[in-house]
Amino acid sequence: MDVIVAICKVLPDVIGMIVPIWVAVVFGVLVGWLWRPKWARSAIKNLAIPTKSSFVSVSGFGFPKVASSEPSTILFSDTSSSSKLDGEMKNFVGEEDLKHISKLVNETDGGPAWIGMMDKSTSNMSYQAWRRDPETGPPQYRSRTVYEDMSPEMMRDFFWDDEFRLKWDDMLLEAETIEECPNDGTMVVKWVRKFPFFCSDREYIIGRRIWESGKAYYCVTKGVQYPSVPRRTKPRRVDLYYSSWFIRAVESRKGDGQMSACEVLLFHHEDMGIPWEIAKLGVRQGMWGAVKNIDRGLRRYQKHMASGAPLSHCAYMAHVNSKICTDRLKQLENTSNDSQEIVTCEQTVNDEKKPSGKNIPKLLVVGGAIALACTIDRGLLSKAVILGVARRFAKVGRRLDSTSRFLKHLFLKQHLCVEDSSSVTVLVG
Repeated sequence: MDVIVAICKVLPDVIGMIVPIWVAVVFGVLVGWLWRPKWARSAIKNLAIPTKSSFVSVSGFGFPKVASSEPSTILFSDTSSSSKLDGEMKNFVGEEDLKHISKLVNETDGGPAWIGMMDKSTSNMSYQAWRRDPETGPPQYRSRTVYEDMSPEMMRDFFWDDEFRLKWDDMLLEAETIEECPNDGTMVVKWVRKFPFFCSDREYIIGRRIWESGKAYYCVTKGVQYPSVPRRTKPRRVDLYYSSWFIRAVESRKGDGQMSACEVLLFHHEDMGIPWEIAKLGVRQGMWGAVKNIDRGLRRYQKHMASGAPLSHCAYMAHVNSKICTDRLKQLENTSNDSQEIVTCEQTVNDEKKPSGKNIPKLLVVGGAIALACTIDRGLLSKAVILGVARRFAKVGRRLDSTSRFLKHLFLKQHLCVEDSSSVTVLVG
């Protein structure tokens, strides 16, 4: 009899713990299904069709691996085939991309004003960061970093060296060169990046190319479509990705008049498939840690090359770039056709990722979000994610703003703890 009484006393507490968890599971499954982009349906169908791919699959779980450390060789039967490949590669990253980054550097791209986020420095590095929120698309980031005792050429090679990046970038699980052009240095590479435990890893197909103007370098990397590399359910493909640098020598802050420092302007945005408000919180929390990690990796690379180590193949490809004069850059900037390809790509991806759950009652979504956020004490996986979902699906306007502020207050009160190396992809390129 005493046992039955004890069970009756404990049972309500057990139910009180289990029910919210199952409610959260059902809510998560529903949201995941409604949030599914259009391309996911076709991707699932394509999984059943064997497709020839031009890359080597990497076995194992969570272990960094490069498909080949040896320089790949491209053979041409004649000059015409070489010219054909050169033209095809230029379709990945071309002069429109050069014009776009040039306008970003000169702040003549016509976008919204940049909002200051951070201004910090160490003994051998200074860092500033800005953010802006365009009308469509994910948040965009701009940063200016000045590294003391560093040459632009070393900086350029460091960013391009995927083989060495695997040694310092904890988020990079896999890096592989898919295609390259020996004439202008254009490359198509595949990256797999590690995401926090509640997200699947992300796959990037990146086109990249370098232009040299004097002793300055315009390094463009962006997501490209590459049909011969099929989509997989995991890792999840990131379509909208842009991360580009402008690198040049500047005067050292030592005051000796020497151009021994290196300035790097970074422009970055991507749609990782998580609510942008949550992504912004994670970026802000982990930004400085990511920047310091880059600096540590750069100094290691500097010592590595000073020891007489040979260039990796990716770093060698950074030396194969296109020369362009200042007059040609100005001519490009003055043309009216401003990055139509880039804008079209971003609009297409954004259209594909619009949520389809328009028939869900808004009050149900908001009410469920508040109930879950207040019931389940799980920090990031409860209040923050639910807030993002509610904002995305309900969009109640002013009525949701007060709820958003309330949930953000609860979220921040939980002392958001996100590892520097796993919460930020924005500033590691």
